[in-house]
Amino acid sequence: MISRRNLMASIGAGVASAAASRAMAQSFPFKPNQRYPDPAIEILDPSFAKYRIYSSTLEQVATGMRWVEGPIYFPEGNYLLFSDIPNNRIMKYSEKDGSLSVFRSPANFANGNTRDRQGRLVTCEHSVTRLITRTEKNGKLKAVITDLVNPNGLAFSPDERKLYVVEWKGTPNRRIWSYDVNPDGTVGNKTKLIDAADQGSLDGFRVDRDGNLWCGWGSNGALQSEPTDVNGRKVYQLKGRPEDLDGVMVFSPQGKPLAFIRLPERCENLTFGGPKNNRLYMAACHSIYALYVEAHGAT
Repeated sequence: MISRRNLMASIGAGVASAAASRAMAQSFPFKPNQRYPDPAIEILDPSFAKYRIYSSTLEQVATGMRWVEGPIYFPEGNYLLFSDIPNNRIMKYSEKDGSLSVFRSPANFANGNTRDRQGRLVTCEHSVTRLITRTEKNGKLKAVITDLVNPNGLAFSPDERKLYVVEWKGTPNRRIWSYDVNPDGTVGNKTKLIDAADQGSLDGFRVDRDGNLWCGWGSNGALQSEPTDVNGRKVYQLKGRPEDLDGVMVFSPQGKPLAFIRLPERCENLTFGGPKNNRLYMAACHSIYALYVEAHGAT
């Protein structure tokens, strides 16, 4: 006999599944590489070889979104949450059964997400509220950096003595700045750690236990200085090919390039997850990709 509770749960699951599938108009086919090691992982420095798992290949675990951002993993439930910004919702990917469902809708056009030390979801909301939301008793805020042009991704070093911040509209290129974190919570000693090339673009990033920075990467949309002839028209084309820039760049704590993980879509943000915290989840335009590595996210 079907109880009212089970019936409502079944209906709710069906609605969530239908809502998730309606966005599949933005889905794209993906074919994993059948060979080991996966050529999508390009080693730029031999020191990165220890982080590559020889028999691990790039996977597409979810697709069908309009613009994916803010992935964050919850180990107690073995699931990933991420924002689908234009569709005004937060999505949920379950590692247990591979299902994709709607976690929250509407979501005030949520963008970045993270967890606090108590495991609570912290969300940066976009144009509707322009708030950072978290359930807590006293959420008092104080600005510690005010001189960056459109700060974007941020993370701490494993020992929390360094704060890294992306300057999204830095001139001439996007950059990651490093700050010393003082005992009183203020920051100082501003140092340029990473400067994106004149074709590349930084976005969200994460730090592993060894202090390496895993950065979302893609084209910054810069144009060539002179037009080229395309079918009789003068066209200003992009500097570099976006398909050669889309992926994840890995840098050492000193800012040295270590590796590039090639993706079929531009990567906006990423996070570490999985039972061992060594599954790299990458939010890339319309899809979520995953790769097991020998690196573990810093906690």
